[in-house]
Amino acid sequence: MIHCKLSSLFLSTTFVLFAVLVTLCKGGSDVTDGFTAVPLNEGNFKLQKPNGVDPSGRYSFKSGVRKLWVYSNDKPFKPDTDTKPRTELRITGYDYSSGVWQFEAYAYIPKGTTGVSIMQIFNGDNRRPTLMLSVYDGRLKFKNKDVIEDNINDKWFRINVVHTFGESIYVYINGRKKYFLPDDQGGGDCYFKFGVYAQEGSSNYMESKWTDVKIYRKSLR
Repeated sequence: MIHCKLSSLFLSTTFVLFAVLVTLCKGGSDVTDGFTAVPLNEGNFKLQKPNGVDPSGRYSFKSGVRKLWVYSNDKPFKPDTDTKPRTELRITGYDYSSGVWQFEAYAYIPKGTTGVSIMQIFNGDNRRPTLMLSVYDGRLKFKNKDVIEDNINDKWFRINVVHTFGESIYVYINGRKKYFLPDDQGGGDCYFKFGVYAQEGSSNYMESKWTDVKIYRKSLR
């Protein structure tokens, strides 16, 4: 009899805890609340890949997953630049110089890929990134400085980047706010990029996978 009462109490407590968790999940806010997704099609994804290499040799898009890879001895993406090798997708059609914008995607970085930028907000006027998210030894970092998230290799994780132009940038990982950066660069015509772009100390082979890529802007009220 005591055993039955204890079992009933355990099941009841478990059910209550589960109900509380479900309620919290349903009632919790999401980083995309208040934003509106903009329409994206394949024409909005411009591939930048090593010069002289066929696109299929560095990029694939199958079953909703975009795979991008590059080698440290690849050529730059065009002949008249001495930048490091890259295979990136630049979002076109939504360059901005005001307002609040958001990038969202699920990313996968295999173990062994290191010394690489995987996502940028690029400022076209200043010709430099306003934000650069990089991977070094299994850690997601701001450039090769501040650690944003540990142990990101070999698993899918959600990235959200919210940019209030001229004010602030927030980085969220799996729905949690993880990093803040003031936007004090000025200029304009920012846009989002993602993929693999070799940095100092890069591995010979660099790869990233992406799915469910979305761009949002703040809804007008």
